[in-house]
Amino acid sequence: MPGGRPRAFDPEKALDRALEVFWSQGYEGTAISDLTAAMGINRPSLYGTFGNKEELFRRVFDRYVNGPGAFTVHALEAPRAREVAERLVYGVIELTTGPDTPLGCLSIRCVQACAPEAEQIRSEVVAHRQAGEAALRARLSRARDEGDLPDDCDPADLARFVTTLADGLAVQAAAGCAREDLLRVAETALRAWPTER
Repeated sequence: MPGGRPRAFDPEKALDRALEVFWSQGYEGTAISDLTAAMGINRPSLYGTFGNKEELFRRVFDRYVNGPGAFTVHALEAPRAREVAERLVYGVIELTTGPDTPLGCLSIRCVQACAPEAEQIRSEVVAHRQAGEAALRARLSRARDEGDLPDDCDPADLARFVTTLADGLAVQAAAGCAREDLLRVAETALRAWPTER
C-alpha cells in the first residue's frame, strides 16, 4: 500500500517565503498565521514538515546565513584587512537595502526585542553574531601579524568597530535610510581605518 499523500507544496519555496516573513517582522513579530499565509500551507502541514516555530526559524536562519548573509564569511578571505572591512560594510548595505529583499537585517531584528519565551532563539542569534565577530577579530589579528595593520592596532577593538558600523547601517536601512546615504556613512567611517605600517 502506498505511503501518505504526497505534499501539495514545495518545502524549499515555503522556506523562502518563511524567510521573507521572519526577515520583515523578526522572530517575535511573526505569528504562525503570518507564516502559514505566506507559505501557502495550513498549520498541520507547517508542524508536520518544519516542526514548531522555533524549529522553522532555525532552518530559516541557517538559510539566511548560508544564502544572503554568506558574504560575511567570504569577506574574511579578502587579501588585505581593509578590503575585509569594506566587503563586510558594503555587503551589509547591499543586503539590507536590496530591491528584492526586506529592508534591514534578520539577525538584528531578532536581537532587538524578544519576550522571555523567545530568549532561546535570541541567545542563539547572539551567539552566531559573537562567533562572526570572533572570526573577524582572528582575521584582523593575522593581518596585524603580517604587517597589514599597525603593531599598536587592537584587533578586538577594530572588529567591534566594524561590527558596530555594520549593525548601525542595518538599523538605518530598516528605518528607510537611502542606500546612497548609507554609502556615504560607510565611506566616512572607513576613513578611520588604521594605515598599514
